[in-house]
Amino acid sequence: MTYCLGIKVASGLVALADTRLTSGTEVTTNKKISIHEVEHHSLFIMTSGLRSVRDKAITYFREVIAERDQHFNKLYKAVNAFGEQVRRVSREDRASLHESGLEFNLYAVVGGQLEDDEEHKLFLLYPEGNWVEVGQSSPFFVIGNSGYGKPLLYRSLHYNTNLNDALKIGFLSFDATKVSVNDVDFPLDVAIYERNSFHMVEHRLEKEDVDSVSHQWSALLNASVQRLPNDWMAPIFDKVARLPV
Repeated sequence: MTYCLGIKVASGLVALADTRLTSGTEVTTNKKISIHEVEHHSLFIMTSGLRSVRDKAITYFREVIAERDQHFNKLYKAVNAFGEQVRRVSREDRASLHESGLEFNLYAVVGGQLEDDEEHKLFLLYPEGNWVEVGQSSPFFVIGNSGYGKPLLYRSLHYNTNLNDALKIGFLSFDATKVSVNDVDFPLDVAIYERNSFHMVEHRLEKEDVDSVSHQWSALLNASVQRLPNDWMAPIFDKVARLPV
């Protein structure tokens, strides 16, 4: 499985992608985010789904970028081009995958800014090649194992959150997923894009880099539970106390 998170706040973009690949009993590590930068064109693509179709679609898209980059002055045009490659891979591989009992399940989160974009953008691309753009009311997309990390994002992340806190919240969302499942794990690839910079900053986090943060977060959560009021539970435990012995 996969955990890839893209965040758009007013000041820029944050991308986080785990690197664990599980195939039967075999566990390996592979990068799930790719960066594409040419002059004032800067974007990332994070993908989830079968590795074979992910790698194929990214390879095809790299060829398109090399040949037609000058035609993409806005990010949505590059997303359309990637969607074309996703549909191409679908036409080539969907039938054989289905015969093997597998589904064509390629999702992608694409973020960045091209020269004529008035601001940075973030898109979610579906296996059919169509897409939606993130909105300010819910400024993130998650693909892969998405259920465990979303509650924290919904509660804590806002469009006006600064990049520093957005990365912090994003990591805690990944941490919530990692402790809940065994198919999402370190290393964790991070990309930061500052608005109008046209440059992605990449960094890889290992478990030991943030282990103390995870332990501190767990301690804070436990302490917060103890500090929550108990009065709302009184009617329940009054009934318990009245049960016959």
